Amino acid sequence: MITSIPKIEMPKNEPIYAYGPGSKEKAELKAKLKELGRKKIDIPCVIGGRNVRTGKTGLCVIPHDHKHVLGVYHKAGKREVEAAIKAALAAKKEWAALPWEARAAVFLKAADLLAGEYRATLNAATMLGQSKTAFQAEIDSACELIDFFRFNVYFMKTILGQQPESAPGMWNMSEARPLDGFVFAVTPFNFTSIAGNLPTAPAIMGNTCLWKPASSAVYSAHFIMEILKKAGLPDGVINMIPGPGSVIGDLVLTHPDLAGVHFTGSTSTFQKMWEVIGTNIKSYNQYPRIVGETGGKDFIFAHPTADVKPLVIAMVRGAFEYQGQKCSAAARAYVPKSLWPRVKKMLLHEISTIKMGDPADFRNFMTAVIDKAAFENIKGYIAYAKRSSGAKIIAGGGCSDRKGYFIEPTVIVAKKPDFKTMRDEIFGPVLTIFVYNDSRLEKTLGLVSTTSPYALTGAIFAQDRQAIVMMTEALRDAAGNFYINDKPTGAVVNQQPFGGSRASGTNDKAGSLLNMIRWTSPRTIKETYCPPENYRYPFMSEE
Repeated sequence: MITSIPKIEMPKNEPIYAYGPGSKEKAELKAKLKELGRKKIDIPCVIGGRNVRTGKTGLCVIPHDHKHVLGVYHKAGKREVEAAIKAALAAKKEWAALPWEARAAVFLKAADLLAGEYRATLNAATMLGQSKTAFQAEIDSACELIDFFRFNVYFMKTILGQQPESAPGMWNMSEARPLDGFVFAVTPFNFTSIAGNLPTAPAIMGNTCLWKPASSAVYSAHFIMEILKKAGLPDGVINMIPGPGSVIGDLVLTHPDLAGVHFTGSTSTFQKMWEVIGTNIKSYNQYPRIVGETGGKDFIFAHPTADVKPLVIAMVRGAFEYQGQKCSAAARAYVPKSLWPRVKKMLLHEISTIKMGDPADFRNFMTAVIDKAAFENIKGYIAYAKRSSGAKIIAGGGCSDRKGYFIEPTVIVAKKPDFKTMRDEIFGPVLTIFVYNDSRLEKTLGLVSTTSPYALTGAIFAQDRQAIVMMTEALRDAAGNFYINDKPTGAVVNQQPFGGSRASGTNDKAGSLLNMIRWTSPRTIKETYCPPENYRYPFMSEE
C-alpha cells in the first residue's frame, strides 16, 4: 500500500478521430476490419477468471452480411450462473479491501489500452458485430468507453473526498463501502460503451459483478473482457455470462445476495425484472439498488422561427444515424405548417443522398439493423403505415433481408398526433412527423408529454429567445436530456450526463457522479477523543 494520496485531475474527453482520407487511423481500422472478418473465434463464458465452454452455443453474425459468422459463443446455464455468483462473492472481500487507487489503476490502464493498441480492435468489432459506421463506432466503443473509465475513476475519488464536518472534540468520517452482495449488469446491443460501463461502474466502487451482454453484442463484449484482463482486473470481479435472459435472469434476480441491478434495455424487460425483485423483496440480504435506462420516443419540436437547414440536418442525423437504434434517436417530429413546405423539400433531398451498405465502405451513412427480429418488427410498423389512411410515407419504406437486414430511412407524415408510429418505440430508421397549425403551438407542445409514456431525450428548434424559454419550460418533464437547436442524440460523458424518467428509466445519469454514488453503501464513523465519564448533564444540577 502506498502511503500517499494520489492526485487524479478532472479528465478531458477523449478526442474523436476523424478517419479522413489517407489518415493513419483509417488505414489501421481498415486493416483490422479485414483481419477480424477473416477469423471465426470461440467465445467462452468468463467465470472467476476461467474460460468456461458449455457446448450450448450461439452465433455472432454480421448484420449487414448475415451469412458471415464472426464467432461462436457459449451460453451460460444454471450451473454457470451459480458458479458466477459464487465467484463474484468469493472475489468481493479482496477486491473491496484494495486501496481505492489500486482499483483506479486498473480502469485508468484499461482506458489507455483502449485509447491505444485496442482502439482499432474494439471499433472494428463493433462495426462488424453491430453494423456501425466508423464514426458511430469511434464515438461509442472508443471515446465514450474511454471516458467512462477515466471519469468514473475521478467520480469515485470525488465521492471518497466528500466528508462531513466535525465539531470540537470529535472526528467524523464517511466511508463509501460497496454494496452488500453482487451486482447484476444487463447490457444492450446498441452501445459498446454502455456494455462496458454497466459492469465496470459498480466494480470501480468495489463491487463484484455478473455481466450478461446482449446476445447480439457478445462479440464486442469478448474484447472488452480481454482489455480488462490485460489491465489487471482480478479474477471474479466481473464474470461474463451470455445466454438467455429467461435462464440467467430468474436465477440471479431471486438470489438473496443480489445487491443491485445495472440495466439498459427495453422498458418491458426492466419492468419485469423490477416485478421479480418486488415479489422477492423479503428474501434479500439488503434492498437491491435498481438502476435502469430503458425506452424512448424522442422528439424534435420546431417553432415557426426555427432555422430550417439545422432543423433538417438534426432530423436526418437524429433519426437515421445508426439506423435509429439509439435510445435517444429522433423518432417523432412536430413541424409548423408555415415551415413544412421548405422542411419537406430539404428533408427529402437530404435523404435521397444517403448511402446505405457495408460499414467497411466509409461512404455509407447507414448500415443494417441488428438482427432478424428487429428487421421484422420495424418492417411491421412500416407496413402498418402503408396500409393506414391516417398517415403517408413520403420517403423510404423499402426493406430487404436478402444479404443483410437493411431498412431504408423512412419518413411518415401522420394526420393525427397520436398515430401509432408517433406513440410506439420502433427502434429503427423511422421518423414520424406531425404538421401542426402555427396557431395551435401551445396545445401541440402539450401533446409531447402525453402522447408517449417516455421521457428520455428531446430537442427544440427556435431563434426567438422568448419562444425558447417558453418551450423549455413547457417541456420540462418531457425529457431527461434536452437539446436546444441540436439533435437529441450524442450525449457526452460529464458534459451531458445521460438518462430519463417515466418509462425511460430511473434517471441515474450515466457518465456522472450521480450514477457512481448508487453503487456505494455509506458508513458514517464518529470518533470522540475525550468521551464523557458521567451520565449527568449540567441542567440536572438543580431543581
